Amino acid sequence: MTPLCGTLALEKYRETTVVRGFEKRLNMKALALTCGIFWGATVFLVTVWLLAFGFQGQLIRTLDHFYFGYSFSYVGAVIGAVWGFIDGAICGFVFAWLYNKLSGAK
Repeated sequence: MTPLCGTLALEKYRETTVVRGFEKRLNMKALALTCGIFWGATVFLVTVWLLAFGFQGQLIRTLDHFYFGYSFSYVGAVIGAVWGFIDGAICGFVFAWLYNKLSGAK
């Protein structure tokens, strides 16, 4: 093997690592939507699950301190889903922005 072949192989390796995402930027919009949908659905489903099976929901009731209009009820589950979507979307966007800034990906 000549040094040229080794250099070409190394260059090819560098290209594949970039393609595999080692120096890739996170899509801020996609991560914001993903986190928003996930967290909104989680708040909704947990609230409905606890209501349907007759649990007290003492821990989830604390969301009314953070989400205006949330209550431990079926209507509160919908309001919590909306606030959860907004909260999750903001957190996902900030996470992607911070990751892109700190990773130095271009």
